[in-house]
Amino acid sequence: MKRRNGHDNNYPGKGRGLRVTKAFKVGELLFSCPAYSCVLSVKERGCYCEFCFNRKERLARCGKCKKAFYCNASCQKGDWAMHKLECSAMIAFGENWCPSETVRLVARILAKKKAQKDRCASEKLLLIGEIQSHVEDIDNKRREMNEGDIAGLHHFYSKHLDFPDHSDLLLLFSQVACNGFTVEDEELYHMGTALYPDVALINHSCLPSVIVTYNGTMAEVRAVQDMNPGDEVLISYIDLLYPTDDRNDRLRESYYFTCDCQECKTKSKDKVKLKVHKRSDPINPEVISNMVRYGRNAVREFRAANLDSHAPPSELLEICERSLDKMGAVFDDSNVYMLHMMYQAMGVCLYMEDLDGAISYGEKILKPYCQLYPAYSLNVSSMYLKLGRLYLALDRHSTGLSALKKALAIMEVAHGKDHQYLTALRKEIASQK
Repeated sequence: MKRRNGHDNNYPGKGRGLRVTKAFKVGELLFSCPAYSCVLSVKERGCYCEFCFNRKERLARCGKCKKAFYCNASCQKGDWAMHKLECSAMIAFGENWCPSETVRLVARILAKKKAQKDRCASEKLLLIGEIQSHVEDIDNKRREMNEGDIAGLHHFYSKHLDFPDHSDLLLLFSQVACNGFTVEDEELYHMGTALYPDVALINHSCLPSVIVTYNGTMAEVRAVQDMNPGDEVLISYIDLLYPTDDRNDRLRESYYFTCDCQECKTKSKDKVKLKVHKRSDPINPEVISNMVRYGRNAVREFRAANLDSHAPPSELLEICERSLDKMGAVFDDSNVYMLHMMYQAMGVCLYMEDLDGAISYGEKILKPYCQLYPAYSLNVSSMYLKLGRLYLALDRHSTGLSALKKALAIMEVAHGKDHQYLTALRKEIASQK
């Protein structure tokens, strides 16, 4: 692997990045990177080990706070340097202990920086201090969020941390916002957040050459296209389902650049992604344009309601159904805004244990997902997994097995054939035969 920096004239117009020095076939591992720092989501405590993020039954509980869980004494000992930042605080604050996940991660990064004097295994190519921050580009909304997180950091961690000055904290929170990775399981459920300096070197493309998946807290980078020596290593920073303008709005908002990949230049999939009903009298372009605006607003409305922990599931489902009814008058079911709301509705149905409702939405989603996402997409494999397990729960064994096998084929490329998720999935399939 060769690092590229901002002064390399061989690759004009780009900053830092990575290129391969040898050929890689689809599914091959380019490199793996341990987390510089990571934090398990509070919602996943008791399901995953706090230290290694492995899923295991009968995890051992921390004897002091009773909140953190571990595989064994070795994992608990390995995590103590980080867990002690929270252990006594969780006892002292009780139900009022509520730092954001970003604050928790930054606290661990500060502790790691103080304890780690030498370059660590996650910084072979890029030191954590060299990570891009875009602190000079942040808008007032982002600055207010950072200021709120800094206040939370002081409030919840003042007894265990020495804080750098305010400007350094702003820089660090900006670095985490631009470079933090959401660690997800095989069904794309959020497990936690982590920082991988070497992986942060990889540039974005809407036509990615690699995919990042997680093996415990280890990030693994695998080829999803055949690669030749000199090819750039490219991942997608965003969900690729959406049309070009939406993708670039998200990139500008979160990462402060506009993508100029071939797909963004040609917009070749946009027409399919924004498919409307076929009629003998074509729909007025202005009507379509207005409905696209409505679809974008519906996505934002649902996200805002979903972030409100007091919103009942029935209200969330009503938002989905209302927007689907309105958009359905103009958009085909395969339109990405329809797919987005169907996916959210499926998630609400799963939460409400309405298996038939979840299957109904999932079946409408699956075929367009296969057409619109790249090959070896985790969005597609996770949908096969969800549907397969739902079918099995309703005793539809042959349909369920077929879906699980299709998920397996994608995951063997994305996660590697020896990944623990693959081992568990093969056992799941075998148990149904």
